Amino acid sequence: MAILLLAGARTLPAQQQKSIPISPICEPCIRAEERFLSSSELRGRGSATADEHLAAQYSASLFASFGLEPGGENSSFLQRAPLPNPLPEQLQKYLDAHYEHNDRRETWNAVAILRGTEKTQPEAILLSAHLDHLGVGRRQADGSSGPIYPGADDDASGTTAVLELARALSHGPRPRRTIVFVLFGSEELGGFGNRYFLDHPPIPLNSIVANLEFEMIGRADPLINRNALWLTGYERSNLGPELARHGAPLVADPHPAENFFQRSDNYALARRGIVAQTISSYGLHKDYHQTTDTFDGLDLDHLTSAITAMRPSIEWLANTAWKPQWKPGGKPE
Repeated sequence: MAILLLAGARTLPAQQQKSIPISPICEPCIRAEERFLSSSELRGRGSATADEHLAAQYSASLFASFGLEPGGENSSFLQRAPLPNPLPEQLQKYLDAHYEHNDRRETWNAVAILRGTEKTQPEAILLSAHLDHLGVGRRQADGSSGPIYPGADDDASGTTAVLELARALSHGPRPRRTIVFVLFGSEELGGFGNRYFLDHPPIPLNSIVANLEFEMIGRADPLINRNALWLTGYERSNLGPELARHGAPLVADPHPAENFFQRSDNYALARRGIVAQTISSYGLHKDYHQTTDTFDGLDLDHLTSAITAMRPSIEWLANTAWKPQWKPGGKPE
């Protein structure tokens, strides 16, 4: 494995090849990150609030501790994205009717880069999730604080997956392709974070050959095998089938009527031509966008298994020359 991962680099003696460490997925880290991101201290990580900013700073600090290259502004791991001022009228009315903190001016992305070894024609893959959620509901009639929407599955689970894949991959052999790790802000408001990223990418957009978004992988979907994950738009490209051939536990989305392909950050990238799809195991549970989407409701064994199982195929994708393609009619207009 190490020889393939180091293709194009200097050949190492056999004994030294065996000594290259492969960092395991950190199970205690998964638990700690999930617990913090969905904790009352982060108050539901409301889109474009100080709580979302804190989640972005926390993620940035982890990226820095992994020794990754900053992909944000001013040599940092953060992108600050201004929101429209004023917000669209319907969006502002919705926020005023349901949530606190509605003077929302900016959102935050956390971005890190693991630079690949290929120098001649550098390519990249993008691993992403959204770090925001719904935040805090409107104050009660008696003036007390509104309820917190923790967002443990949506999408602290995906954020944790990106963080832990970043940890593991950054401590292994450098891949052939660059890997960009990005945690988007304000997905729940309509994707303001991903729009800013696309307009201010840390690497050329045409170098990104694939995007895998991780969205709600904290519980198993009862419609598929317990250890499986599904990929939105599976039939639109050859990415899912090829990753499955290389060990990824991916199957087609069993909920086509929900149009999940269009309901996460991947869609904005797909419209730019990038083969971008979302990995999930959301089984339409009743806690979606409810105050009951808590840490205690997660299946941490499933979450850990999902992250662990996706790693080998991601490593393969980061080291192969193969490029995914849209199937006829698969690319969204």
